[in-house]
Amino acid sequence: MQTMQTMQIQCPNPECRHPNSLSDRQCEQCNTPLVHQYLWAVGANVAEFPVGAIVGGRYAVTSPRIWLDTQPAQLPDVSFNLPDAALPYLHLYVDRLHLPGLYDLYAQGQDATPILLLENAPITADGVMLPALESLWSSASPVRQLYWLWQLLDLWQPLQREGVTRSLLMAENLRVEGWRVRIRELVADEIASAVTVSPDIEFPDLDSPLNSSTHAPTLADLGQFWQPWADLAQPEIRESLRALCQQMQTLTDPIEPHDVQSIAHQLNPLLLEQAAQLPLKLTIAGATNTGPQRTHNEDTCYPDQFQLPTNDGLMPYVAIVCDGVGGHEGGEVASQLALRSLKSLLRAFFAEIAEQTEVVPPEVIAEQLIEVVRIVNNQIAAQNDAQGRSLRQRMGTTLVMALQVPQKLSTGSNSHELYVVHVGDSRAYWLNLQSCLRLTVDDDVAVREVRLGRSLYREARQRPDAAALVQALGTRGADTLQITVQRFLVEEDSLLLLCSDGLSDYQRVEQSWEAITQEVMRGKMSLEFAVESWITIANQQNGHDNVSIVLMHCQINPTIQLYEPRSAIEPRSETLPGSTETELTESARALLYDEDADPAPTSEQPAPRPWLVAIGLFAALLAAGAIGLGLWRAADPIGFQQTIDQVVPGDRE
Repeated sequence: MQTMQTMQIQCPNPECRHPNSLSDRQCEQCNTPLVHQYLWAVGANVAEFPVGAIVGGRYAVTSPRIWLDTQPAQLPDVSFNLPDAALPYLHLYVDRLHLPGLYDLYAQGQDATPILLLENAPITADGVMLPALESLWSSASPVRQLYWLWQLLDLWQPLQREGVTRSLLMAENLRVEGWRVRIRELVADEIASAVTVSPDIEFPDLDSPLNSSTHAPTLADLGQFWQPWADLAQPEIRESLRALCQQMQTLTDPIEPHDVQSIAHQLNPLLLEQAAQLPLKLTIAGATNTGPQRTHNEDTCYPDQFQLPTNDGLMPYVAIVCDGVGGHEGGEVASQLALRSLKSLLRAFFAEIAEQTEVVPPEVIAEQLIEVVRIVNNQIAAQNDAQGRSLRQRMGTTLVMALQVPQKLSTGSNSHELYVVHVGDSRAYWLNLQSCLRLTVDDDVAVREVRLGRSLYREARQRPDAAALVQALGTRGADTLQITVQRFLVEEDSLLLLCSDGLSDYQRVEQSWEAITQEVMRGKMSLEFAVESWITIANQQNGHDNVSIVLMHCQINPTIQLYEPRSAIEPRSETLPGSTETELTESARALLYDEDADPAPTSEQPAPRPWLVAIGLFAALLAAGAIGLGLWRAADPIGFQQTIDQVVPGDRE
């Protein structure tokens, strides 16, 4: 058997593949950075592989259950059906911020259950397991303690759908990386048949109902699990958490969505009140560039080549990147139309938020943002229909958007909530001095195949259509659109980067983030210069596409003054300084503003359709009060739908 002393790691460069020492960081022959992919091994008999062993001539066991892939450029060789234990990792791929994914399987024998090798596990770049949440709990701040619990509660329902909620009830399985909770592995709720449980995961009381093979975890179990943490919580939140855990332990039925929501509605104000005590300063800058190989810019972003005021109030900050699809006079029109519509609808959204006297729950805010995006989608789709565009002629756009949402509390105000809205393959990254976290998952064919349980991601990436978009605003009706909304709490200094794929292609962000982030966060580089630096990287190292970048710098600074939020966004010019909107061709402007122009080639010019007028009316209603309609819809869904049916007959979602 080979040992780690004799084993070498292969260069990932397909034109090199030179073997290198495991301790090397770059290929000694071509200087390509070596990929040290550490994996968490899960399955029966996994403890029998000793440290130092080489498994299957490929995987080096560097520590118990942590294996290093010495041939990271080689695809997985899965010549058998995926076991049932593997499927939750595929179905939950979009939750990669917290959950591991399936990298490969190692077959121990013809009849043996294969070992699952998990990527994106809570393992450092040096192959060390991240600390357990429990080990850092007592030293964490009140905000971080509450934020960790909120993330665990937020994960419950996705894991419940896959039958793996027990993953959240095992202390050794819960790891943390700064503010982020990470799950080591997924553990089936049916423990008697859960062959994926690691041998070192122990239950506190094997005779309790919690560990019965037929017992589905309940809120009572979760409250009991959290109770010791509540007793050790920071003094500011200790009694509130104790009371919450005691209330949870009275709910013994299987967890229902409304029960989880009820607990979340009590936990969320505690989190916002503690976060509000951290003074927050936000600055933002953005720019878009045509790139060296394109003649027209189909991207657009907000802000564009100017910086919003930062110290005249905690006004809601908005960052938007749109990447048009559909070609010149299609993609550029769709992205501009999306930006123009979003600004109008978001002003109404923030105005309504400012009028609320109680904290608006995260799920309500998320639903309203989804409604806003659906309206924008239908506006673009309606223009496609009015111009007779079909199939590949239909214009559309990706969207990645971040919003700082201020809330009124009984103790003052809070502006630390940040929502990220995503459709398509434009991306959001969370950057600090220690790490680069990708927040979004591309809506492409490869990810679709993984989520459907058909393929491992690295296999799906080999398809010729792997990068093809399966979602974009405007190409189809809103009823087919799946909009992702994530909510974050700003409780540490960080950078939020939004960008189109002109920058993110070929891992340019992952390769360049560290130097730029450090310069900005240490005050040695302005946001504008950072944006320009990334545009330069995109143009020089990619160059095949337009590029748009928006940076939001979040600073927690106890010396800056807290300001009350404004009642609404101040009106701004619809044409931003430096915006590509002013550079549209005459025919593109005609498509955007419905001026006279030759439509896209069709065999027959369609007649005006009454439902287009209805969509416009519906959009106008939402622009006057997006949140108000959403609250109405949540409180009285039947009455809301009846009214919508009267306004938009025959156009039900």
